[in-house]
Amino acid sequence: MPEGPDMPAQPVPISEVPCRDAIGAAASARLVERCIQVSPATRPPCNAANPCDLIQGEIDRSCKLWERDGDPPAACKP
Repeated sequence: MPEGPDMPAQPVPISEVPCRDAIGAAASARLVERCIQVSPATRPPCNAANPCDLIQGEIDRSCKLWERDGDPPAACKP
């Protein structure tokens, strides 16, 4: 869920709309940064032009891998 000190938590919309358009520039930037921090992929979908559900899916997938293999990054912890 994109959130920060300046906004309440909000669910990530499932759509084909760019994340930036769906939840705004600030929230999508936080989601993208979290994705970049946790993804081991060489070309992850961590881009605000992608749908939010795709970005969140990469975060979820990556965190499951980290949790399975050992010490997950702080961005994987609630």
